[in-house]
Amino acid sequence: MDRQEKQAMWDAINAGKPIDRHVALAILRASHGELAEILHAAHKVTSLRFGKEVSLCSIANVRSGNCSEDCSFCAQSSHFKGVPAPTYPLMSTEQIKECAEKGGKAPLEYFSYVTSGRALEGKSLSRVCEAVSEMEADKQEISSGGLNSADGNFKHCASLGCLSFESLKKLKESGVSRYHHNLEAAESFFPAVCTTHSYSERIETVRNAKKAGLEVCCGGLLGLGESLEQRVELAVAIATEQVDSIPLNFLVPIPGTPMENNTPLEPLEILLSIAMFRLVNPHSEVRMAAGRGSLRSLQSFIFHAGCNGLMVGDFLTVSGQGLENDLTMLRDLGLTVK
Repeated sequence: MDRQEKQAMWDAINAGKPIDRHVALAILRASHGELAEILHAAHKVTSLRFGKEVSLCSIANVRSGNCSEDCSFCAQSSHFKGVPAPTYPLMSTEQIKECAEKGGKAPLEYFSYVTSGRALEGKSLSRVCEAVSEMEADKQEISSGGLNSADGNFKHCASLGCLSFESLKKLKESGVSRYHHNLEAAESFFPAVCTTHSYSERIETVRNAKKAGLEVCCGGLLGLGESLEQRVELAVAIATEQVDSIPLNFLVPIPGTPMENNTPLEPLEILLSIAMFRLVNPHSEVRMAAGRGSLRSLQSFIFHAGCNGLMVGDFLTVSGQGLENDLTMLRDLGLTVK
C-alpha cells in the first residue's frame, strides 16, 4: 500500500465509513511488512463496534447429500460421484431437537439447522418449523416456572436454500431469528461455481429474509479460484445488502469435487482477506467459519484481523477444531463469549 492508500484507509476508519474498492484491493495486495498496520486498523474497527465480545455459533446438518445443485466445491452434490460425504434424509422433529439439545450445551448465541438441496419447502419445511416451535415453547415453560437454564439458551438460525418470502416468514413465525444464505462468490465469478441456480436467486433470498423480519447471515467462500478483484466485488456486494453477519469460509478442497486440486490460501492471504471484509463492512459481524485450519499456528490472529464471530464444532462435511480449544484461545486473548 502506498501512503495515499493508507491515509484513505485511516480516513474511512476515523469517519466510521467503509473503505472503497481501491483501498480494499490494495489491502489484498499488501506485503508481509504491512500486515501489522492493516491488522491494527481492522482490530480498531472491531473493538469500537463490538468490544471484546465474540459471538459463537454452531450448526447441525439435518439433511445431507443427494443435492440437486452443482456447486463445484461441495461434497454433497449428486453431480459428483465417489465423494466421501454422508447421505441421509431430513431428520425427524425429535432428531432435530436432539441435535439442538446436544449443540446447545456450548455457550452459543446461534444454533443453525442446515439442509442440502435447492430449497426446503412444504412438509419438510414444516418439520423444521415444528421442531423450533416446540423448543421455543419449552423455553417459555422453563421461564414461566422461574427456572433458568444455561443450556439451550441460543437463538435459532436456519440455512435451507433459496426460500420464498412466504417460507421465510413461516420460519420467522416459528421462532427462527436468523437466516443464513451465502452469496458464495462474486457475481462475475459465480458461473464458475454453480450453474443450476443463479446469483440473482441468492440475492433475492437474502432480500426476502430481511423482508420477512429475519436477521441475515450472508458471506462467501474464498479460494475458489477467484481474482483479488472478484474478492473485493463480493465484499462490496455483501456490504450493499447490509447484512447482520458475514461468515467467511476458506476452501478445504474435497476429493472428487471439481475444485479438489485447488491450493488452499496461505495464512497471510487469509488474514488480509478477513481484514478487507471487516473494513468494507465495519458495522456487520465478521465470523470465521470453515477453512480455519489453513491458518495453522496463526488461528488466533483472526480476531486481530477483524473477526468478532466464530463457528465452533464440526462443519457440514469437514471436522472442526474442538470447542475446548476454541474457548481456551478466547480466554488467552482476553475475549469474552457473547
